[in-house]
Amino acid sequence: MRPFLATALATLLLWAVPAPGSADAGPDYGDAIVVGSIGDATTLIPMLASDATSHEIAGLILNGLVKYDADLNLVGDLAESWEVSPDGLTITFHLRHGVRWEDGAPFTSADVLFGFRTITDPKTPTAYAGDFLEVREASAPDPYTFRVTYKRPFAPALSSWSNLVVLPRHLLEGQDITRAPYARHPVGLGPFRLARWRTQDRIELVANPTYFEGRPYLDRYIMRVIPDPATMFLELKSGGLDWMNLSPMQFERQTATPFFRENFRKYRYLSFSYTYLGYNLRSPLFRDRRVRQAISYAIDKEEVVRGVLQGHGAVATGPYKPDAWFYNGRVRRYPHDPARARRLLAEAGWIDRDGDGLLDKDGRPFRFTVLTNQGNTSRALTAQIIQYRLRQVGIDMRIRTLEWTAFINDFIDKRRFEAVILGWTMGQDPDLYDIWHSSKTGEKELNFIGYRNPEVDRLLEAGRRTFDREARRRIYARIQEILAEDQPYTFLYVPMALPIVHARFRGIRPAPAGISYNFIRWWVPRDEQKYIMP
Repeated sequence: MRPFLATALATLLLWAVPAPGSADAGPDYGDAIVVGSIGDATTLIPMLASDATSHEIAGLILNGLVKYDADLNLVGDLAESWEVSPDGLTITFHLRHGVRWEDGAPFTSADVLFGFRTITDPKTPTAYAGDFLEVREASAPDPYTFRVTYKRPFAPALSSWSNLVVLPRHLLEGQDITRAPYARHPVGLGPFRLARWRTQDRIELVANPTYFEGRPYLDRYIMRVIPDPATMFLELKSGGLDWMNLSPMQFERQTATPFFRENFRKYRYLSFSYTYLGYNLRSPLFRDRRVRQAISYAIDKEEVVRGVLQGHGAVATGPYKPDAWFYNGRVRRYPHDPARARRLLAEAGWIDRDGDGLLDKDGRPFRFTVLTNQGNTSRALTAQIIQYRLRQVGIDMRIRTLEWTAFINDFIDKRRFEAVILGWTMGQDPDLYDIWHSSKTGEKELNFIGYRNPEVDRLLEAGRRTFDREARRRIYARIQEILAEDQPYTFLYVPMALPIVHARFRGIRPAPAGISYNFIRWWVPRDEQKYIMP
């Protein structure tokens, strides 16, 4: 390991950093980036993973047929090009030639077909089969052509082929994918290869020298699992990390020092995610919509944005962020109104009959436990504010934080919760079928709160059947109106993404897609490199 080299360029503005390939600097190969994560991955087979960490790591090892570019346009990935039939039902993908799995086997359309058959196999426990069950016929007419024909028009068809399906047939055919060693020892074709995975400690990747888009400039990607955000920040400050997502407090105050200004770069943009308080609708406590609406009125969401996010975010009114083309800002809102909350609770039969300060019904006090994950300071603080506000209307909310993997495997997947504070990362297409359709409430599926609404089901299905953008806008606007009335979640906030990256990394170009879309083109000048490949 080289000692850390302070950069003379560190005081320049981000946009003054020389671009890769410019005459006066780099790009150079070498070095490693060390990234902090509050949770470990669960599996590196994307179709089996429901957590963001697993998808982030798997996304560096495996590719999809298409991907999103800096401006959120769909472009080719393993597919060089594609054609859509005039009736919109058939897509023919033309795959790249010369791509090889890391064991040397050629990548062909048979791998795509094998992945498609795996994700649509009823024995595969995946939350993502729905998009692919729309396909009537899939075929691989030659090694570099993959063709799918849909049963009916399916608007998210093209984007669904972005990152879930491709698997090496020659390694996995005939195996039970849920028991396959591949989940922890993947053989990929992406920009990086798995070098080491120490559970609950770190995952180390090395650059793939034969990657079809060119070898990444960085030699290694190391993800360290650090569940405690305060410890993670200390690691960043001491040089043990190069990249982490800051909390608002860390962004505003703890990094406003000459040390951080000289050695790091901070970024800020509206994230593709939102945070919510979700109710287990199977619980008698939350079956009455008036109770859920009352809780939403009892919570001061502006207070949460101010107090928890330090203003780095926006109040959420539904499952989309405000700058999306399908966002509907004219839905029912829930400003802080504790008097209205009490009235709704009384209408639902919740009254303080024994004078102890807690509402009760049928001899039971209104008390429940909310679960959230360790390592997310914003969610923990949000829970405390909600606890305080609910106590003011007579509801006793207990808070329990859990390690991420156990939280997902033992509580979410098994539906063992009353309420949760969690977040969703949103895609570029408005389709929400997997999260809100009533058919997606089974084990390991994403509608884990058990929401069922026939009109939402119908609209979700209709939204998938038209390519007309205005028609889709109207459909998803109506879905947002219904969700705002039903309040299966109390939609809390859309946070700003606040990543910080060490200043020695060049090539970072903020764009509508964020900062990581061009990660394989990040680089470090040779005289600033910190790590040497062993």
